[in-house]
Amino acid sequence: MKRISLIVVALFAVVILLSGSPVQAASLATAARSVIPKDVQQIINVDYRRLKNSETAMEMKSKLVPANMKQFEDALKDIGVTPEKDMDTITLASFRTKEHGIQIIGIAQGTFPRKKIALKLTKQNVKANKVNTSFVYPMAGGMSMVFLDDWTMLFGESSAVKAALDARDGNTRSLNANSEVTDMIVAVEQGTVWSVLDQEGTQTMMKSALGEASDLAEYDTLKKRLVGSRYTVDFDHGIDFNLNVVTSDNVTAASLSSVLKAGLMFKKNGANPTEKSAIDDTKVDSDGGKLIVHFKADDKSFQSLLDSPMFAAVTH
Repeated sequence: MKRISLIVVALFAVVILLSGSPVQAASLATAARSVIPKDVQQIINVDYRRLKNSETAMEMKSKLVPANMKQFEDALKDIGVTPEKDMDTITLASFRTKEHGIQIIGIAQGTFPRKKIALKLTKQNVKANKVNTSFVYPMAGGMSMVFLDDWTMLFGESSAVKAALDARDGNTRSLNANSEVTDMIVAVEQGTVWSVLDQEGTQTMMKSALGEASDLAEYDTLKKRLVGSRYTVDFDHGIDFNLNVVTSDNVTAASLSSVLKAGLMFKKNGANPTEKSAIDDTKVDSDGGKLIVHFKADDKSFQSLLDSPMFAAVTH
């Protein structure tokens, strides 16, 4: 529960880098923005409505779902929420705090059976605690839950929920005061799955994605010039992954591109044919001050990758 910085890697990016009825995409709603504290490290947003329309996406989710996402889903089920039916989107946000280090909150949006939830909480003799002006209920697994409005539920460890409500209520600053992160959200929020990371989160993500290549002295210099990153994953026709890493200048982006290409070539040496094909389908380039990574594969090719030994090695 204390870390989300590897969700990008564990959920999608490492798989790609190491191995390689229509609805509107989900933007981050006002209620969600208001409770994410300013010092955010990573936000990951999943559009459940679009995700469940893709067999490939659901299989990948079943194999890659990180522990904290599963814990959130299990806690919701415990109070009467069926994620596959009731939820439209789920947002996970990690942020830094002075007292507790990295904290994580989950924000679920959808059509929730509030009467059913209230009845279940009553039968379980669950009592709410008042935090600022909100009533917060304890949940399974040491988490707490509060409704922000009829369509939005905030949950997480009690200290994380308290920090989130403080941001919403003006006791501390919220995401709306972090222009570097909110500007990146605009560029990706139409994706089925999208994520943004600040500088520190980007450094962690890139170190994990590069593997042994991150030990090069050149990368140690480059990582200080990383500004942030954003990615999207879509499943309309197979899988389409796009990652942009924002750097301080053109030279840094080009150099980082070279390091990443070298890392991919190193991984290709020990790969099987399916994994080699995935690496060949991963395009790395730079454009201005951005590192650009693009991976696209049809459903059949990606299904084969899901069953590959390298995939199993990097996701367990």
